[in-house]
Amino acid sequence: MSVRRSQDVSAYSEFVSLRSAALFRTAYLVVGDHQLAQDLLQEALIKTYVAWPRVRDVTKAEAYTRRTIVTTAISWRRRRSFHERPAGWLPEPVATDQADALATQDALWTELHSLPARQRAAIVLRYYQDLSEAQTAELMGCSVGTVKSQVSAGLRRLRAGIGPDLKVPSLDDEAVTS
Repeated sequence: MSVRRSQDVSAYSEFVSLRSAALFRTAYLVVGDHQLAQDLLQEALIKTYVAWPRVRDVTKAEAYTRRTIVTTAISWRRRRSFHERPAGWLPEPVATDQADALATQDALWTELHSLPARQRAAIVLRYYQDLSEAQTAELMGCSVGTVKSQVSAGLRRLRAGIGPDLKVPSLDDEAVTS
């Protein structure tokens, strides 16, 4: 079997060296892009190599590879990612004023420290440490219901202290109900 395998490899290598240029032209005509044609040809040649032991007539290997190029290109076009193209330019990120973020952080930090210890601990464990209600309850030595009520009361006090104009994304209503 290894003798046949080495014969297969040498026959395949000869096929690739003789017919790659013509197969590349076919791939280019199918996809219309040099880089994609190179990728397509490589994929088709890999598929041909895998099927090489089953190729009965080596003279028909080129037809098999051309057919593989076409079917592979069709399957690529069906993929959603095929139609994505890199942008010619990327928009510059809009520079935000860090002063607003720092002011928000300072206001939140001040209000957080004004909360009673259990409310502050519940909020810190739930939102800053990202623990579940059960994990928070275990760490605080209380029930899950107590954690829920402490978080709810703490968030209500934070919102009242900070004011309605200050938007705090990590403490929005959706996060509280989860």
